[in-house]
This record gives sequence, C-alpha cells and structure tokens, in this order.
Amino acid sequence: MRSRRVGIATYRRLLTEHGTAQNALAALPEVARAAGVSGYEVCPEAVVRTELRAAHKQGAKLLHISHPEYPRALAELDDAPPFIWLLGDPAILARPMIALVGARNASSLGTRMARTLAHELGEAGYVVVSGLARGIDAAAHLAALPFGTIAVQAGGVDIMYPAENARLAEDIAKQGLRISEQPMGLQPTARHFPRRNRIISGLSSATVIVEAAAKSGSLITARDALDQGRDVLAVPGHPFDARAAGCNMLIRDGATLIRSASDIIDALGPMHSDQPPLPLPTVDTSTQHPAPKPRRTLRETANLHLSILQRLSPSPIAEDQLIRDLQIPSAKITPALVELEMDGKVTRGIGGLLSRPV
Repeated sequence: MRSRRVGIATYRRLLTEHGTAQNALAALPEVARAAGVSGYEVCPEAVVRTELRAAHKQGAKLLHISHPEYPRALAELDDAPPFIWLLGDPAILARPMIALVGARNASSLGTRMARTLAHELGEAGYVVVSGLARGIDAAAHLAALPFGTIAVQAGGVDIMYPAENARLAEDIAKQGLRISEQPMGLQPTARHFPRRNRIISGLSSATVIVEAAAKSGSLITARDALDQGRDVLAVPGHPFDARAAGCNMLIRDGATLIRSASDIIDALGPMHSDQPPLPLPTVDTSTQHPAPKPRRTLRETANLHLSILQRLSPSPIAEDQLIRDLQIPSAKITPALVELEMDGKVTRGIGGLLSRPV
C-alpha cells in the first residue's frame, strides 16, 4: 500500500493473485513493466520501518482488515482501507456509531444543534463519528467526548489538523479514538478529505448533516453514505441561509428531516451492538470565559466581527445565546454588535433577537 501506484483495488488483486505480501512485492516491478511503467521500485523497507517507529512513539496501533477488532460495517465496503491507524481506545469500534458532520463556517444555531444532537446521542449509547474539522465537526466531538467519539483524520493520525483543534484531538485520543488510513506524519491536502469522508460514513449506520452549503464536503459524505446503503438524515435550515442549502436539498430529495436526537433514534430503529452500553460518566457543562482585554486592536476587532457574523444567520437568535455560543464576555460582544448594527451587517428584531440581513 505504500508503494507507488498501488491503491486498494491493486492491493487486493496482488494478494489474491500472489498469495502473500512477499510474493506480491516481488511481482510488483514486473506488473508495473507490463502496464508500461519502466524502472519501477517498490516502497523501500526503511520507509515502512520509519513509519512503524513513528507509530510506536505515538502509541498508535495498526489494525488490519482481517483483525477481529476491525469494524464490520467498514470492512463491508468495496473500498475499505486494508488497514487503519488507531490512536485511543479501540473498544469504541464495537459500539453503534452515527456520523454527524456539517459546515466549517457554522452558524450559532448550527453549532448549538450539533452539540445538542451529539450529547443526546452519546447519552443514548451511540458513538458520534466526525471529521475533526472546525465548526460542526468540532462542536459534535466536544459534546460527545464524555461518552466516546471517533475522529476520522484526512492526514496522518499523529497530525493535529486544523491546529485550532489540537487540544480537542488530544482529548479524543484519551477519551475516544482517532483513526486514519494515511501514513504517519502525512500532512493532509485537499484530495485527502473526500477519501476521509467515505470512512466517516462507512463506520456509521447513519449520517446526519447539520449544516451544509449546496456544494460542500458534507454533501460528499452524504453521497458516500447513500452509495454505501446507509441512512442520510438532515437538519432543515432557513431558505435564505446558504449554509442550509445543502441540507434543504437533501430533505427535498428524500433525506429524513431531523429536529432532535429522538428523530434520529426513531428513524434507525432498535440499537444493535456486540457489547453492552458503557457506563456513562457525569458531564461537566460548566464553561469559563476568558478575561476581557481592556482594548481591542484593529485585527482583534476584525476577528471578533467575523466570529459574530459567522455565528449569525437569517434565523434570529437571542443575544445571550450568541454570547454563550461564542464564549466571549458580554462586555466585548455588546460594543461589537452595536458596530455591526451601525454598519448594517446585523439586524436586531422584535425582542432584541439578532440576525443577518437577507
């Protein structure tokens, strides 16, 4: 698998035709020559041993598709990874899983919905699977963390990406599981994320889309789920909010409309698991706000305005809810809201509810 031009289909064919990995490696140069590739060399053993040492140093575990702990739902896929790297608790793979994904530039309502769904699904005994991206993914992982959550990474399992989720990634390795099919140390690029998405949906009995634009990675995950014979469910959004366009399209085309975790559980029917549910720890819902700075620089002001606008949508929300979602003191939020209202970028409606103008 680490040799040039060897994908999953070629890997399987080589093993089928040659019986062992050693025989397949020996035959690869001739196979390449027959395909018109001259001067072909297999991946050097030193490269593989370096990856193994790096994994050992990180405490990562290699799980082959033939191993009993390899998740059965994933193994059923035609393009299932022959092996995956694990960092965390492999026992989580035996529990029922639901994928929960959505927009990176999520609104306040979207992240609140993701947190609520993930927390309630965790309480019900499900493992929430997502992609460790900012926005909906991060909100889902964080809310599901006390119950166990799985982060499927686009790069190496030892790479913290994005950097802002490094602390979350560390916590998931302690209380949940991080997995990847990519080599240790690989920095993800754009082409790795669609491949990652098929694993997110492949692990799960259903994929829930919370917020997604009409053209987004979340819709790729939804298509993967449909191709894999999995259920697709979506949270509806305001018709004028571009971040909800993908979800509304999915619902129009037959996806199950979701209002709460109970809708998801009802749609899936009775839970099936090889193991009894794990005891659920007490969830600490307390939050601490950082101390406000006496002044804001121009860059801090711009970043604060951007954070507020990203959380708002055409659907109105209360100011105190926005403050809780941003976890920034009201002394900083209120002046910024006034500035945005004066600029016409934020509208304050009946009851003081905030929204972005259409």
